[in-house]
Amino acid sequence: MKKWVKWVFIGGLGLLGLIIAALLIIPFFVDLNRYKPMVEEKVAAATGRSFQIGSDLRLSLFPWAGVAFSDLKLGNPPGFDDDPFATIDTFEVRVKLLALLSRHLEISKFVVEGPRVTLIKRRDGQTNWQFGSTGKTPPAPQETPQATTPTLPIKTLAVDQFSISRGSIVYVDQAAAARREITDFELSLQDASFHKPVHIKASARLDGRPAALAGTFGPLGDSPGRGTIPVDLTIEAVGQLKAHLTGKVSDPVETPKANLVLVVNPFSPKALLASLQPDQPIRTADPKALEKLGLKASIAASPESVSVTQGELLIDDTNLAFAVQASQFDRPNLKFDLDLDRIDLNRYLPPDSAQGTDTAQQEVGKQAGSPDKTSKNSGRQPADYSALRRLILDGRLRVGTLIIDKSSLTDLQLAVAAKAGLVRVDPFSLTAFQGSISGSGLINVKGQVPASSVEMRVRDLQVAPLVEAQTGKDILEGTTNATIKLQMVGETPAAVKQSLDGTGELRITDGAIVGVDLAAMARNVKAAFGMDQPTSGERPRTDFTELLAPFSIQKGVLKTSPTSLKSPFVRLQATGSADLVKETLDFRIEPKLVGTIKGQGDQKSREGIMVPVLVTGSFSAPQFRPDLKAIAREQIDKQVFENEKVKEMIEKNKLQPYQEPVKDLLKGFIKK
Repeated sequence: MKKWVKWVFIGGLGLLGLIIAALLIIPFFVDLNRYKPMVEEKVAAATGRSFQIGSDLRLSLFPWAGVAFSDLKLGNPPGFDDDPFATIDTFEVRVKLLALLSRHLEISKFVVEGPRVTLIKRRDGQTNWQFGSTGKTPPAPQETPQATTPTLPIKTLAVDQFSISRGSIVYVDQAAAARREITDFELSLQDASFHKPVHIKASARLDGRPAALAGTFGPLGDSPGRGTIPVDLTIEAVGQLKAHLTGKVSDPVETPKANLVLVVNPFSPKALLASLQPDQPIRTADPKALEKLGLKASIAASPESVSVTQGELLIDDTNLAFAVQASQFDRPNLKFDLDLDRIDLNRYLPPDSAQGTDTAQQEVGKQAGSPDKTSKNSGRQPADYSALRRLILDGRLRVGTLIIDKSSLTDLQLAVAAKAGLVRVDPFSLTAFQGSISGSGLINVKGQVPASSVEMRVRDLQVAPLVEAQTGKDILEGTTNATIKLQMVGETPAAVKQSLDGTGELRITDGAIVGVDLAAMARNVKAAFGMDQPTSGERPRTDFTELLAPFSIQKGVLKTSPTSLKSPFVRLQATGSADLVKETLDFRIEPKLVGTIKGQGDQKSREGIMVPVLVTGSFSAPQFRPDLKAIAREQIDKQVFENEKVKEMIEKNKLQPYQEPVKDLLKGFIKK
């Protein structure tokens, strides 16, 4: 029995020796290059492209089974350049052969040097990276068998050397005359196995600008692609951007999920963009703007949803805390919560925007005042609102301080919700010019043309800084309270103005109209309207205790009904209209003095004197002038026909039948 075991053992060793000897000897007697033309022919037939291996194939079987070759070329499809689609300078792989018998994959070397891929998109849209079909009719689909969980054909993995060096990818878009390059690509893996973290290091130059990635991922576990895989990666780009990504990826093969933390170190966006587009530098009104940008956020992602929480965005001296969630990507369901402390938007405008503001506003006014012909005559395609109709949105925004143009808004808060083509902003509120503004709005895009409505309430707002910020002029003072309800339809500013309808009431208390002295107008018409030499350098003004202006808007024309002004010396009523489309004014103001105006430099009683004022011109250049014709007509009645002596003469001479014809004759000399 013992001899039998002995001879079996000796026979096994002999057989193993023969196998090892065969593995060592076979590469010397087997010429792989005899099969190289057949391999090239098969690959060319399968791809429809030329294929060749320039060097001899080298084979080894023990202790490592390996293949090596160099100068591989895969050509382009017909119709493209003769240059190859892909090339490899050298390739070598070595695998431990005996370990494969027990499903253990041990790789001694996997080295690729000088891989180069050239991607071309022609002017007709054809690309060279699409491998054509064989032209055969695809077989009819068969019933899909019940899915089973695939398993890897190996139990373990161990890689001593894995590297790709001197790689490059070139992308050429002939239609756009664009070319992009990834050059000097280097990739190496260390400790590549299933049960240890894999160290990865990669670098490249993107259009000549450096980029790098380093870190670890794994261990992959006994079932790679399933379970939880830790990730810890650092990314650097163009010498400016550095980001750190940590977290875990779960079940990337079947039900992928990721929970990651992204940290982007503060960098200069202006410097980054300048390095990417040196011929197109970014210029801002504040040269120090866009000098710092940083980001930190926690990200949870799956095929069904993505959420970002604990987000912190730094832009210069502005901090934004945010959370965003998205799901149902075919019908986007979005939620957001944004909290911004302070931002000055003026800093990020182009440098010449401040100088060109007035001119730009005038040009906009001219364009807005012209009829909207874009939808009928210019061939303008209607906007597509299908995305808004599908959108489901629920968001909140808070801003501590927002500076735009000459306005400073604080405590801005709004809630926005969208569903089935209805976008609601309800409520919104802010503090500005020592007062508050609140209200709600609605945008309806269910139809072909959007319809909107807005309701606003203004409380204790100081009108002087508001008017000066918007117009650059000092024409009105006081504390403002108002209610406004507006409806509009249209896609362009001109169309919106033409469709504007609504009502409202404006009440200004303890204020003044600067530039017009209605009391002096009653006392001295020439001085009031600048037709006489001024006696002092002070601007004329009309102080009032209350200015009440109820209004209505129909098709872009605002009408008062009527406006009234009260002051210790003056009562005023104004009627007329303002055309928001043409931006023109047409108002008539009737001031009436109360008692005396001694405080205005007059010692006589002026009660009852009427001095109508006409306000015409444009929004940017309003014109004020006395209604002298109306004054004359009024004085004919008061000074002639209401005079006691004239009345006595008419009665005495029985001239009553001629009173009205004579009155009409006198007024006829004063044409309207």
